[in-house]
Amino acid sequence: MSQEKVNRYKEEKAHRKEILAKEKRHKTYMKIGGGVIALALVCWLGYSVYDMATRPDTSAIAIDTTALDDYLNGLAAEETAE
Repeated sequence: MSQEKVNRYKEEKAHRKEILAKEKRHKTYMKIGGGVIALALVCWLGYSVYDMATRPDTSAIAIDTTALDDYLNGLAAEETAE
């Protein structure tokens, strides 16, 4: 059992530079990926805010409902006639 541990340690020590380089590369890729995702979220949020701020004001639009009112009044008149 002890000899297995010694052999594992020697193997790890022999490849330590490669292992550390691989771990460093993995951390770098994770940071870059997280940065890209964060940047995408910030851009999406900024675009959404900009889009909402530049929409035309629709609160002053007047709607003519006389045709609908005439139709509903006609239905009500037919119903009372029956």
